[in-house]
Order: sequence, then structure tokens, then C-alpha cells
Amino acid sequence: MWYSKYLEAYGKTIDNVSPDIFDTVKKRIEALQSDEPVASVVLIGYNEERHLLAALWALSDMKCKYPIEIIGVDNVSKDKTAEVYERCGVPYFTETRKSCGWARSCGLINAKGKYHINIDADTMYPPLYVESMIDELEKSGVVAVSSLWSYMPDKEHPAWFLFIYEFFRDTHLWIQHFKRPELSVRGMVFAYDTQLAQKIGIRTDIIRGEDGSLALSLKNYGRISFLRSRKARAVTGYGTVSADGSMINALWVRIKKQFCGIGDYFTAKDKYDDEDANLVK
Repeated sequence: MWYSKYLEAYGKTIDNVSPDIFDTVKKRIEALQSDEPVASVVLIGYNEERHLLAALWALSDMKCKYPIEIIGVDNVSKDKTAEVYERCGVPYFTETRKSCGWARSCGLINAKGKYHINIDADTMYPPLYVESMIDELEKSGVVAVSSLWSYMPDKEHPAWFLFIYEFFRDTHLWIQHFKRPELSVRGMVFAYDTQLAQKIGIRTDIIRGEDGSLALSLKNYGRISFLRSRKARAVTGYGTVSADGSMINALWVRIKKQFCGIGDYFTAKDKYDDEDANLVK
């Protein structure tokens, strides 16, 4: 488990973390920063004091042959998210309009790199994640790349079941990406051409799905690659999957949904209708 050491900070307030960790992370991140980055590694966070340090700690250990910059966005957090950025020496911007779309848009506007690497503050990334994503983006015709992620095993989610759950989920996403890559994209493991994304813009009028919407527009300019390498596999908490109750129920809900829409595997789509419940009022 490459992420084991970062669990010392994951889920803890900054007052319960050793100051030495902040010093180490700051020193390493400062060494990674470039004034002429090939890629911008952009973290967004809202009330992520308990997770952000672990994410930055993991990023500070990255191995990347490309020059990069690491910047952050604080989406008007009520906790000490901004203080974590400051103590880790990460330049950050404050987005006062609260939503994932506005936070992503703020990061995109301020990114200097040719490529934009989405990073979620509650997620940890392996050492070669950024390099692997850039390698894929450097391939001819590729305008974006989406990767995969795993969950951390715990008492309620044993490793053997997560293996089964992720196997079926990953297989579904891989098959789906051939015709409808926009549906296989998840924001926390998504990277793309900065200029094209700035040209298209990120939707802020919807509650969720802004990254899939961006992918839908990006595929008009080139290919959206699907990266299955373990080198690019992030690790995160349970987030929205917990909304369906137990992992068994979550798996069953998704199997039924995909069985009903099995025809989607074989047809491409250029437009989706917005659901009223997903529109920002």
C-alpha cells in the first residue's frame, strides 16, 4: 500500500498532525514548482482540512520528468483548508462562488501549464500519477485522459469485496469509454489540454457532471484516452458511492442501471438533456 504513510495525516485536523510533516511537504513542493510548467497540477477543496495535507504529502513525493506547477483553490471553506495550503507553501486562489464547477473553473483560469491535471483534495495519488497522465496527453491526437481509482479498505469495506466491486466497475468504464468516454470520466482522475478547456469553459450551471460535460465537448477536438495503469490509480474515500448504502447495494444499483442501458455501450452521443434536479436554481 504505497499510500500507507499518508494515513498519518488523512482524516485528521491540522492540530493533530506533526509540524514536521508540514515542513517536509513544503520543502518538497517548493522543489517541484516550475515557472514554465508543462502541466498544472490543480487541487480544489471545500472544507478539506482533514484530507488536504495527505493529498499534498502524496503529491510532494511524486516523480515526474516534466516541469510542473502545483496550485490550489479554496472554495470558501469554513475550516482550515486555506491554512493547509499556506503551511505547505502551495499558491492558492479563493473562489467565493461555491460549487465544484466554479472551483474547477478558477483553477483552470489560473493554470499556466500546457496540460491541466485535476486533483481532488480528499484523494491520494501514486508517485508516477502526474507523469503517467502527461505521457498519455503527449500522444498524438489525445486531448484528454481519464484514469481509475480505488477505495481504502476498512471494517465495513473489506479488501476482497472492494476488489470485486472495482473489477466490475472498471470493466464497465473501460467498455463504455470506446463510444461514450464522457460517461467514464471522473473529475478526480481527469486531465486535459488547458487551452482547449479554457476555450470550451467549465459549466457552472449544473450541480454535478461538469467534468463529463467538458469531456463531451473535448472529444470534438480529439481522443479521450482511458488509462488503466496502476501507476495512475488514485486512492480515495467513499464519497458519493456511500449514498446508495452498503457497497453491496451500491454495486447492485449500478449493475441494474447499466443492464437497462446496455445499448449505450454500442452507440455514441453528442448531446445530453439536463435534468431539472441537476440545474443550479
